[in-house]
Amino acid sequence: MRLYITGGGTGGHVTPGLAIARYVEKKQPESVIRFAGSARGIENKLVPREGYPLDTIEIIGLSRSLSPGGLAHNVKAARLAVTAVSKAKKLLKKARPDCVIGCGGYASFAVVRAAQQMGIPTVLLEVNALPGKVTKMLAKKADRVLVCFEQAKELLGGGDKVVLTGAPVRGEILSADREKARAKFGLTGDDQLVVSFWGSMGAKYMNEHMAGALALECKNSVPYHHVHATGAAARDWLPKMAAEQGADFAAHPNIQVTEYIYDMADRMAAADLIVCRAGAATMGELCMLGRPALLVPSPFVAENHQEKNARALEQAGGCRVLLEKDASAQRLYDEVQELLSDRTRLQQMGQAATQLAAHDASEKIYREIQWAIEHHK
Repeated sequence: MRLYITGGGTGGHVTPGLAIARYVEKKQPESVIRFAGSARGIENKLVPREGYPLDTIEIIGLSRSLSPGGLAHNVKAARLAVTAVSKAKKLLKKARPDCVIGCGGYASFAVVRAAQQMGIPTVLLEVNALPGKVTKMLAKKADRVLVCFEQAKELLGGGDKVVLTGAPVRGEILSADREKARAKFGLTGDDQLVVSFWGSMGAKYMNEHMAGALALECKNSVPYHHVHATGAAARDWLPKMAAEQGADFAAHPNIQVTEYIYDMADRMAAADLIVCRAGAATMGELCMLGRPALLVPSPFVAENHQEKNARALEQAGGCRVLLEKDASAQRLYDEVQELLSDRTRLQQMGQAATQLAAHDASEKIYREIQWAIEHHK
């Protein structure tokens, strides 16, 4: 099987594609897989690191602002979209894929649109409860649209084309072993680990508050371990900001700050609490691993879909939701202390999250890709 997987800008649009690639290779080892994305997105780090070739196309997303600057941005975006589709066609002629898989984000638009114009089978994966603009624009001509929430299926019009599969989870998540992971990081049975991140590119507002929360942890000499991933944008300034507020990381080696957590599967498996956004791909991994979480949904997404994702997990008992407007440094610190103080509750939250895991999502997606190739008209 020859696949061309596209999507990017954020880790939430890249990791599902990587999960699909690994699963297809497991089923068909002779498969040839390439990726395409934006030259500026996190895919430029993640995809090559996983050993896949990556083609880049210059394209930018649309601005929601009606200001002169926003309108000028959208004119540029429209112009780039046209040239990007033309470039994508050249890449597709060279790659000769059996199917193109779009995993969302503006970076995927040009390649999927080009494939549809060239008569190549296309499959879209929408991991969020509320479909994004790219999915809505491309769904009509796609052979299959795979969704992770029943709500998304309804919003895309239902029908046989739209299939509920669940979110694909990376093989390392599926194979992660909690005890082995904790031993890897030198954690004993009594040790507690907090893992926090706001996404591959970081989030300025939340990282500012996390800097304060980390400073509070240092000042109070907390007994637990905490690893925070800043993302690329906050890599340099967050440690400095935390230090200005009293954080002394050298004196508190149990508190670590890093740009990106590359062994995320093991870190999450070993964690007693995960603090993060509520993107669907991340939530799928939390459920698969059965890890309790403090979720701070991003308010800067279409139709507030992250909060809706998070509320569904909260209702099942698998997480606690803290809105960004309430997530001050002190509040983040206090919430973590409260959750870690009740080990029984954390265990119950993890068990509740496990009940929502889509254990067969990758197999369902694999079968739908095969169907699209075999039945493409």
